[in-house]
Amino acid sequence: MKNNESITSKEANWKESVDKTLKRFPERKSTFHTSSDIEVDGLYYPETNDKYENELGFPGEYPYTRGIQPTMYRSRFWTMRQYAGFGSAEETNKRFRYLLDQGQTGLSVAFDLPTQIGYDSDDVMSEGEVGKVGVAIDSLHDMEKLLDQIPLDKVSTSMTINAPASVLLCMYIAVGEKQGVSIEKLTGTIQNDILKEYIARGTYIFPPKPSMRLITNIFEYCQENKMKFNTISISGYHIREAGSTAVQELAFTIANGMAYVDAALQSGLDIDAFAPRLAFFFNAHNNFFEEVAKFRAARRIWAKIMKEHYGAKDPKSWKLRFHTQTGGSTLTAQQPDNNVVRVTLQALAAVMGGTQSLHTNSRDEALSLPTEESARIALRTQQIIANESGVADTVDPFGGSYFVEELTDKMEEEVNKYLEQIKEIGGAVQAVEEGYMQREIHHNAYEIQKRIEKEEEVIVGLNKYKLDEEVNPDLLKVDEALEQAQIKSVEKTRTDRDQVKVDELLSTLKVRAKNQDANLIPHILEAVKAYATVGEICNVLRDEFGQYTGM
Repeated sequence: MKNNESITSKEANWKESVDKTLKRFPERKSTFHTSSDIEVDGLYYPETNDKYENELGFPGEYPYTRGIQPTMYRSRFWTMRQYAGFGSAEETNKRFRYLLDQGQTGLSVAFDLPTQIGYDSDDVMSEGEVGKVGVAIDSLHDMEKLLDQIPLDKVSTSMTINAPASVLLCMYIAVGEKQGVSIEKLTGTIQNDILKEYIARGTYIFPPKPSMRLITNIFEYCQENKMKFNTISISGYHIREAGSTAVQELAFTIANGMAYVDAALQSGLDIDAFAPRLAFFFNAHNNFFEEVAKFRAARRIWAKIMKEHYGAKDPKSWKLRFHTQTGGSTLTAQQPDNNVVRVTLQALAAVMGGTQSLHTNSRDEALSLPTEESARIALRTQQIIANESGVADTVDPFGGSYFVEELTDKMEEEVNKYLEQIKEIGGAVQAVEEGYMQREIHHNAYEIQKRIEKEEEVIVGLNKYKLDEEVNPDLLKVDEALEQAQIKSVEKTRTDRDQVKVDELLSTLKVRAKNQDANLIPHILEAVKAYATVGEICNVLRDEFGQYTGM
């Protein structure tokens, strides 16, 4: 490293930030060495030049290309947050506690399809889907069982829920109260990203405008109550799973992020009050260097948008914090053990790109929900990267790589072309309503499939290096009796509760929903505490807001 005079002040600022951070997180060592006892410096950087000064800089400093924290993993590892949920709340609770015992550092809840689209387990629309792709949550009673013996003042929880995000967040708050944990001590993330549902995933309920209202209601409520929850996880993951390129994933996600910022500003919120609680969620696919460059470009693009376009003053508002999940769509049912290697490469790309938390998919997820053994191997993958590889011993190991820096620049350039196009259309919401993003993704997905079928793109074990024998791994099977048990449970909840009180609270929610200026979260919270169900609350809002039926 060379300490040119022009970067001396930045170096001093970085070292000061490092010292402060290390005092907060003493669990990691202050010095690191290779297996040959060569000391590893905290940061490597070149002689000064315009590119380094303006586009790279030091970690923890604008524009955050090299990371949002000065020490990154030298002070503490990323949060290892394995996504889990299946069957009943009791079964999922057992899996959660198993993963925490195995060293997982955060929870991530997968909800079943009926919960995701606001139906109770006994609704005719739920038949055959209860507990199949996630845990069934009908009421506060289920959430209490889901989080039993899990200390919410110590464990951070992420919930992949969108259209009914307000209801599930209120349930989490209510369980916290029952545990004696005040709202400002709860930590975690709700996905709460409805635009990508219209674009790529399909678990929407309400039309765009009332959906955006619910999202900004959450922003406002969490801000007023000093809640440490990330109020939204703006998701590129599902955009990529639907068939987008890495550039499209980044561009469409950032465009959606801007739409949420615009909606919050229009509702009267101050940007520096809500922007620090915005988070992102990205995919990690197989092209290792492209993924690393994507994450670096994402931080730089968002920082510039927040500072230069929106005029945010607080540096926390400029920082793009993100969770990563390895690419589910890249996994194959053929030769499923190959997926362990794919996931390792993808996880390593996420770490080298500076992720704040990570989920590693299990080897059997192309076939079923993961078994306990597969989930453990996926978690061990992260732990081996963290503790044995050495990639966490220095900040931004690829910084200064001619290839990675050039790829980062090109990624930023291509993303900005898309952002300009979306701006000309009228913004992300208008682009969604016109089907622009959907068409772009569908076209690319079609091109990918053609390349795979022509063997122009090799998928090991699928279109090349195939085996003749069939693979019959042990798979997780959800007990078919669960659905009837869950139906009986929600019926019992209705029988045991104060129905008059529930009816009054749902009636109040209906009245408040008519008032565009009313924040609905306090009313949803009161209904949840009285054991109103997800379906009952969503049906009240369906009656007022209507139901979105797509393009």
